[in-house]
Amino acid sequence: MMTTFTVLYFGLLAERRGLAEERVDSAATTAAELYAELDARHGLGLSIAHFRVAVNDEFAAWDGGIKSGDVVAFLPPMSGG
Repeated sequence: MMTTFTVLYFGLLAERRGLAEERVDSAATTAAELYAELDARHGLGLSIAHFRVAVNDEFAAWDGGIKSGDVVAFLPPMSGG
């Protein structure tokens, strides 16, 4: 079953995707599945071991469940001063 998520990209992922936010229809049931699908589709090129995920403004486990309407944010390491 396809569900709709709002995906937020930050840092290097936003640069590689070419945008900061999009609505995505997916059958993913975890953040890891959603990222794998988006990585395959858009060639994001980072392993989930290198960044964090937040669901609905709260840090979450990659294998935690996601549901239609959730906001999923991919947060790579930030640098700067």
